[in-house]
Amino acid sequence: MRLFVFGLGFSARAFVAKVAPRCAWIGATTRSPAKAEAMREEGIAPFLFDGTAPGAGIAEALRQATHVLVSVAPDAEGDPVLAHHGADIAGARPQWIGYLSTVGVYGDHDGAWVDEDTEVRPVSQRSRQRVAAEDAWLSLARDHDLAVQIFRLSGIYGPGRNAFVNFEKGRARRLVKPGQVFNRIHVADIAGVLAAALDRPAATRIFNVTDDEPAPPQDVVAHAAKLLRVPPPPEQDFDTADLSPMARSFYGENKRVSNARVKRELGYDFRYPNYRVALEALHREGWK
Repeated sequence: MRLFVFGLGFSARAFVAKVAPRCAWIGATTRSPAKAEAMREEGIAPFLFDGTAPGAGIAEALRQATHVLVSVAPDAEGDPVLAHHGADIAGARPQWIGYLSTVGVYGDHDGAWVDEDTEVRPVSQRSRQRVAAEDAWLSLARDHDLAVQIFRLSGIYGPGRNAFVNFEKGRARRLVKPGQVFNRIHVADIAGVLAAALDRPAATRIFNVTDDEPAPPQDVVAHAAKLLRVPPPPEQDFDTADLSPMARSFYGENKRVSNARVKRELGYDFRYPNYRVALEALHREGWK
């Protein structure tokens, strides 16, 4: 396998680490020359790409790639990967294309369960941009007879990004909005689902990558406090809490997201099916 990754962020790095033994070559993009040098030292061929123009050497790299993962967010102008390298990808005809999206595309369903067949009705501007990007990638798949798989991710956490880190940094809060629940996903399970997808016949499909148990956010903070043996922060009423507009917007979408398709079609067993299992493992094994 020759893997090319657009955007080597938190989730994509976990995937690369998992499948590296299967790869004859790995290339990835970054915006930062400093990060490019670090990637080279890790054995990953770096390519600079800031989304405003085609990246040097990327078209040639894509011609050699068998698998492509896209982990770059769209903006008001659309999907930058499609804008600058969509034709290169279509011409190269990789065996598999994975696109990392978000469960935010479903919008608000007042706490009801949603699955991949549920109508998308995004609320925020960033989620509307994601829907447009998903549609554009699915159009590429149809127009060029390619296999594009869209992975809608829930709230991502893992080593270095979790409730324990929030306690260390003094940012842990127990915000309470009655009836509000969120799904989450451990970064190791994102990598696991993507790797499982590679082991199935390539076909265009959408998958929710999410844990089994939607839960109130304050419960996660309370469980982390229990494991740390510290008092939980006091509960704060959501309506009167001092929040940024972006933080407040997340609470405008309330839904329970099903992962049944991942289990059924990819045969994947989640290592961290709920926040309690995950936090206990992070506490035991190291959360930084």
